[in-house]
Amino acid sequence: MNQLDKYYQELLFDIIQNGVKKETRNGKTRSLFGKQIRHKMKDGFPLLTTKKMYWKGIVIELLWFLRGDTNIKYLVDNDCHIWDGDCYSNYGKKMVNIMNTVVPSEFMDKGWVKLNSQGKWDVLSKEEFINKIKTDFEFAKKWGELGPVYGAGWRNWGGKSDDKEFNDEFGNKGIDQIANLINELKTNPDSRRLMVSAWNVGELEQMTLPPCHYGFQVYTRELSWEEQVQWVMKNTNVEMENLYIVEEIAKDTTPKRAISLMWNQRSVDTFLGLPFNIASYGLLLEILAKMTNMVPDELVGNLGDVHLYENHLPQAREQIVREPHALPKLKIDDKFWADNCGLDTHILSILIEDFQIEDYQSHPTIKAPLLN
Repeated sequence: MNQLDKYYQELLFDIIQNGVKKETRNGKTRSLFGKQIRHKMKDGFPLLTTKKMYWKGIVIELLWFLRGDTNIKYLVDNDCHIWDGDCYSNYGKKMVNIMNTVVPSEFMDKGWVKLNSQGKWDVLSKEEFINKIKTDFEFAKKWGELGPVYGAGWRNWGGKSDDKEFNDEFGNKGIDQIANLINELKTNPDSRRLMVSAWNVGELEQMTLPPCHYGFQVYTRELSWEEQVQWVMKNTNVEMENLYIVEEIAKDTTPKRAISLMWNQRSVDTFLGLPFNIASYGLLLEILAKMTNMVPDELVGNLGDVHLYENHLPQAREQIVREPHALPKLKIDDKFWADNCGLDTHILSILIEDFQIEDYQSHPTIKAPLLN
């Protein structure tokens, strides 16, 4: 039974029926406060089935976070456009302020602004902006930056990245929270400090958008003997009656612990964002489990302002009445998880093709506007 889709549908219905009406910076919403979502990973990968999910975008954005990248060029180059609106809005605001004084001649020469129909200098259209990000490295370096958002906090907390080029090696002067987390998981897995934060108070004003999901915590436990036996039977050719099952369990390659992840989110766009967030943190949990040779256990989301935009209500009502399918399975390629490789070697070598969703059956996509 797919309980995840059912819970999500119940949450949509709850907001529609009981949500408080609010006026926000980007539109009217119906809002509730303080919800939680829980999912056992053994029940399937948490990719909703009551509408078709954008799997490629989920993977690309998470890899972008893990690379420590804060520039949309990596996303654009991989045909992922979920951050285009925020970046373009930031470009437009800054460029308008510049054009209210004097447009630098270099901006005109490089095609960073254009003449409009009235013969006045104007900002590029969104389509022109994205094409410029893709084709003009200098333009992308200046205008594709979002500030110290998620990737900076995860991989380079407090560090400076002004001179860092795209896809560069990490190790600036900041704190690499992901590397520290993985080291702690391997050396001190019962620690109560297995946390990563993106809410850097001193840098919020430098961010194009402050983090919505602002931190996560990891928890591990020892697997019971029965769970280890089940893992061996599922992942090897050893049969239950085979005496070699004890030898298989004793091997270093057999997981001895389960790992769970809980993320915290201050602002939840329930129709467009939450399904994406659930799958993204489910994928992160799977990656951390792979890196530390543990078994993915439970995914938990603590949700603050849980809202539906008024112009998403028809779509939400449509999704509520759909009957869920069984959740899919996730298969991760083993080729890049060798122990002699460093964290960045792992991350920089990961391809979207290394994550295969199997047996995914879903209802059709439900389109809705993204409000930046």
